Amino acid sequence: MRLLIIEDNADIVANLYGYFEPLGHVLDTAANGYAGLALAAQHEYDAIVLDLSLPGLDGLTLCRRLRDELQQSVPVLMLTARDTLDDKVAGFESGADDYLVKPFSLVELDARLKALVRRAHGVKTDTGRLQVGDLVFDTATYEVRRGGRPVELTRTGYKLLACLMRAAPKVVSRATLEAEVWGDDRPDSDALRTHIHALRQAIDRPQESTPGHAMLRTVQGVGYRLVSEDAV
Repeated sequence: MRLLIIEDNADIVANLYGYFEPLGHVLDTAANGYAGLALAAQHEYDAIVLDLSLPGLDGLTLCRRLRDELQQSVPVLMLTARDTLDDKVAGFESGADDYLVKPFSLVELDARLKALVRRAHGVKTDTGRLQVGDLVFDTATYEVRRGGRPVELTRTGYKLLACLMRAAPKVVSRATLEAEVWGDDRPDSDALRTHIHALRQAIDRPQESTPGHAMLRTVQGVGYRLVSEDAV
């Protein structure tokens, strides 16, 4: 997952990095509401963890602007010390998808975020399994099949495919894919294009037994998407 953490408590932010980064997730952080809103407008995230009591722009206003002005449907989990029923109702009415009260369990936060992402993306999943059309990726065993045909990928190819499948059929920007693979240490060369070409050759290569259609599409100037039907 690529997560945006909008939180001004440095200790909480450090705990989140310590828990999520070793699991392979990518985190961006903002310590005030305006910076958080700007990051949400500039990048694509799987989910946003949002504090309510923020400098500059409070969490409720930020969430409303995220929904109304930016028209974003990214899942938002509010993480706050406010625990009254009125506080929770206000959070949901502002556009939040879930609400977790501090102090909290990192394991529970992880589980809630994964559930939000699964529901938001609408990808057929069970434990460790992604599916878009006839393309199936078992993330526990790293087995990929297209129409029953085994597909061999590089380590980078697996990362790109997982990111694209979780977002399908939405477009994933080049910046998001680069962050998923390389984090902040992005290469200067056009390495992403090379890896996307290899991924396309692997999953869309015609076979007599499973001719299929081209699933991996380029959206010029934006990024890439996976489609399960032969869309235009």
